[in-house]
Amino acid sequence: MPKKQLTGQVISDKMDKTVVVEVESVKQHPLYKKRYKDHKKYHAHDENNEYQEGEEVVIEECRPRSKKKRWRVIKKINQK
Repeated sequence: MPKKQLTGQVISDKMDKTVVVEVESVKQHPLYKKRYKDHKKYHAHDENNEYQEGEEVVIEECRPRSKKKRWRVIKKINQK
């Protein structure tokens, strides 16, 4: 079974070897059918502290590394 991958923006890089990534998804209300944006934060492992706040990254699920970290950063998405 393949591992889940999500795309989001780094909102904090203040911890050592950890970044906080905010993932945005669009959901639809079950009754009123109106679309709305939903946000969720994930703590992701960043071994070399190479990702900074504001960068767009791809994260992948992995084994638990600490109490909150269950994701790791795979790569940065190039922005122009």
